[in-house]
Amino acid sequence: MGVPLLDLKAQYASIKHEVEPAVHEVLDSQYFILGPKVVELEKQVAEYSQAKHAIGVSSGTDALLISLMADGIGEGDEVITTPFSFFATAGCITRTGAKPVFVDIDPVTFNMDPGKVESAINERTKAIIPIHLYGQMADMDPIMDIAKRHQLTVIEDGAQAIGAEYKGKRAGSVGHYGCFSFFPSKNLGGAGDGGMVVTNDDALAEKLRIFRVHGGKPKYFHRVIGGNFRLDAIQAAVLLVKLQHLDSWTESRQKNADTYRKLFTEAGVVAEKGDCLKNGCANWPDCEIVGSDKVILPDDLDNRRHIYNQFVIRLDKRDELREVLKEKGIGHEVYYPVPFHMQDCFAYLNYKQGDFPASECAAATTLALPIYPELTLEQMQEVVDAIVEFVRK
Repeated sequence: MGVPLLDLKAQYASIKHEVEPAVHEVLDSQYFILGPKVVELEKQVAEYSQAKHAIGVSSGTDALLISLMADGIGEGDEVITTPFSFFATAGCITRTGAKPVFVDIDPVTFNMDPGKVESAINERTKAIIPIHLYGQMADMDPIMDIAKRHQLTVIEDGAQAIGAEYKGKRAGSVGHYGCFSFFPSKNLGGAGDGGMVVTNDDALAEKLRIFRVHGGKPKYFHRVIGGNFRLDAIQAAVLLVKLQHLDSWTESRQKNADTYRKLFTEAGVVAEKGDCLKNGCANWPDCEIVGSDKVILPDDLDNRRHIYNQFVIRLDKRDELREVLKEKGIGHEVYYPVPFHMQDCFAYLNYKQGDFPASECAAATTLALPIYPELTLEQMQEVVDAIVEFVRK
């Protein structure tokens, strides 16, 4: 039958009657840049994210970039993040003239390992960017404690995590800045690019609003150099409709994750998380995953609200399985096959293979499966059957 990795047409069909009038309202108004729709979206996203302010911007990438710029980060500064994420995280640091400094991930959550952060700090360090990967928040309490002791800014990369929670706190509300992406494939996706920065700081919010309009306030008067980071009104209109459905979509994703766990467990192919992961991938590649005929399922940790932007399994011979899934028409993706420290453009940082074993292991063994809300039980069974057949062989 075949199963797509994501079916946005199915989602659109269920809300088409709401989206089209909202878009037509913007077209009739001819108010396309910022404006009342953006203001209303900002208000609702701030409330949803438990933040005081939200500033609509042109993309998730620009949300990161404008946060770095507003914080004055530039040439000679260093920013700590992980090497396992979408390229925008490290790319934006570099675009400001600052140097990205990497620390390894926790091998269970794929998020920043707080225990590795402090040793990466020096007099040039200005900020930390923890990434809430796949829809589950990083361990923020120790990260914030470290940042406070060293007077560092924390910019949450919540591109995949709007609505995720850590100890009752929503993604974006814990650090100094929280950055979201509204790329169409996200849990809250627009009809094109869009993003948002949230903050609880009045002064930072005002800075962000100035920086998104080329640094001008009032218009045509510039004390700082910003950029064209404005959110389109049509995107805001679409997102306002979708935001009302986000929690129900999240619940469906969580139920789908539970169904996957049940199906894989009943098939008898689920691996126990042994010393390999507990010890932080110290033995990679001579570890328990390599040579195993089992599947490692993602953890849903206590005191978290996992929104499952992706459902990511781990297994040996991942790339061989991909060929099988491709033949069967089953959608899948590798997020992300090459860690930053192994990318050609970051060769100047002088990292080498083996420096971040947990990230390297994740890049070689992870595979994202379909998890979108409209997924049926029959489709999930088809995905699981194909993987079970592969691992048993």
